[in-house]
Amino acid sequence: MIYKKNANFPYPVLTNDSNSYAESNFILDVSLEENSTFYRLNYTYELDSPFLQKLLNDRRAQLIFIIQSRDNKYFRIDNSDFYIDIPKSRLSLSKRTSIQLQIQSKEEISYASNDDLNDFYLNFRNDLRVSKHALLAYSNVVFFEGSTIKPFELFEKNVDPSLNSDIKIELGAETIIIHYKDAEYQFNNFPQSSTLNNPYIYIGLSKALHQFIINNSDDQETVDLETCNPPSNKLDLKLYQLMIKKMVTELTLDTIDEVIHKISDRMIDKYVSAMKGLANHGN
Repeated sequence: MIYKKNANFPYPVLTNDSNSYAESNFILDVSLEENSTFYRLNYTYELDSPFLQKLLNDRRAQLIFIIQSRDNKYFRIDNSDFYIDIPKSRLSLSKRTSIQLQIQSKEEISYASNDDLNDFYLNFRNDLRVSKHALLAYSNVVFFEGSTIKPFELFEKNVDPSLNSDIKIELGAETIIIHYKDAEYQFNNFPQSSTLNNPYIYIGLSKALHQFIINNSDDQETVDLETCNPPSNKLDLKLYQLMIKKMVTELTLDTIDEVIHKISDRMIDKYVSAMKGLANHGN
């Protein structure tokens, strides 16, 4: 379970609000990345107890990564790790998600050599022992309000009857603008209208990523996202941030379609499913 308030234990447990330790910081920081198949939770932590850190280093204690969304999930992690990958089939971030890092004993632990305790516990630390699987410390709670940005927030829609074509894709200063000659082309009367617009979204992303390469590449063919500076162009910056969040490391003329697959969360698959639904409804 995740501890969001102070809890009482019959032995000293390190928390950010506890007086059991002289220095009691256990600070967790988490950032989220994702692609079409899994979430990557990058984390760092600060622990102000050499005693507990030594237990981790000696493999006498274990880090437990706890995630609370629709239900509780926990993962045993090595103290040398700095991220955890979780398949999207095992975790939903559609609602508020809480994350906490805990330290658990892997064997019976004596506190006789624990110099980090406060003065009260130091007086009888030689008598303090905790059993295997005991909770030794827990961090602050990190919250996520749903998943990361979606590619559709990059888009604007506009109806312009004066167009000389049925659809026009324009790259604006901050968004990709889809101009429709007729409002009916947006499928507004269909229950899955946004999904039925996915082919237009695809074309817009393809055009914008091609321009991204032109704007941010010396050879106008390849952009190394791990080494390039964040773009000054606002639309390019949104695309850059989205690709980084989706763990895209390189964009080339040959990989534009692959990158769209990574950043668009099964766009074509959802479009095909919507079309099948319409066909079945018609039958």
